Amino acid sequence: MKEKERNTHTYWNPYFGGFLLGLLIIFTFYITGRGLGASGAMKSTVVTVVDAASHEYAANSEYYSKFINEDNSPMNNWLVFEVLGILLGAFISGGISGRIKWRTQHSPKITARRRLGFALAGGILFGVGSQIARGCTSGAALSGMAVLSTGGFITMLAIFGTGYIVAYFFRKNWI
Repeated sequence: MKEKERNTHTYWNPYFGGFLLGLLIIFTFYITGRGLGASGAMKSTVVTVVDAASHEYAANSEYYSKFINEDNSPMNNWLVFEVLGILLGAFISGGISGRIKWRTQHSPKITARRRLGFALAGGILFGVGSQIARGCTSGAALSGMAVLSTGGFITMLAIFGTGYIVAYFFRKNWI
């Protein structure tokens, strides 16, 4: 297969995308008074599911009970709507560009199953890490850096530094 046939999609310049992300963060601070973050939406979803499965357990739990309120659902949170908007926007963008397909992109050196296993393991580790750190990369690093927080810069360096170190050991799966 020719290279032109295989890669028919034109992607945005990553610097332009980063510039737009920066504008979005500024706009978010202006409108909401705080930065972006997505891990809070996952927490709201987990609390809602646990509460629906066993309200007694959730009400008696030191952690879950902080988020349960008779007057207000944990799903009534702007972060939940942010993530829903991101998912909807991704599907619209993928549909317009013709990139919505059931496929797994992977190197010929690994199977699709192994690629999905790595993706699942990475997602779980990232989710646990975001709860330990009290925020995901969007909240801790990008929004932290936007307000010139030392912690935001350290977080971003730690995320990318760890990524480069770990990638060295797993590169044979992709290169």
